[in-house]
Amino acid sequence: MKWSKPNNRRIDPEMKQLIDVIERNINVVCLGSCCGHGKYHPTIVVRFKYIPASERYDAISGVIIPRTKRFYFKDKNGYYYIPEVEEYYKGLLK
Repeated sequence: MKWSKPNNRRIDPEMKQLIDVIERNINVVCLGSCCGHGKYHPTIVVRFKYIPASERYDAISGVIIPRTKRFYFKDKNGYYYIPEVEEYYKGLLK
């Protein structure tokens, strides 16, 4: 079952506590998240709370996401991921 914030964002239950801590302690707004479901790296897309035009980035890896919406892509098996984040982690493993 999905956990929902008051503005109806669907959040994987595994991410709820981490997102709450991030939003409470850093001046950011969560725009999207995914636990990765064991296939991809977990991601939390945020922007600065008081700067609506600020860059979007993954709060876990720090990777900047160059889109203002539709952050996630779906693979052929139906799993969501952010290509820039996966590329970042591939670069770390080289």
